[in-house]
Amino acid sequence: MLTMVEMNVRIPLDFDKEEAERLKASEKERFQELQRAGKWRHIWRVAGHYANVSIFDVVSNAELHDVLTSLPLYPFMEMKVTPLCRHPSSIHNDDR
Repeated sequence: MLTMVEMNVRIPLDFDKEEAERLKASEKERFQELQRAGKWRHIWRVAGHYANVSIFDVVSNAELHDVLTSLPLYPFMEMKVTPLCRHPSSIHNDDR
């Protein structure tokens, strides 16, 4: 099940800088783990923002919820989740 997730990260300006850097490093580690597992298939940065558009490949909405809430920066994120399905005109076989 492919899902597009638009993420905006909003760390408060008065948040502890060292803790923010620790969380960002943990976020990168978790992101790369999910990429290697095939769960986080694509990520694009939104130019000029601390935001991204990502494509997840999960078996259920419950798995997507578990993946998203496992992100270290989750408490600071605003997300928009959009389910996707294969377009009948696509020539690619891996976009189920």
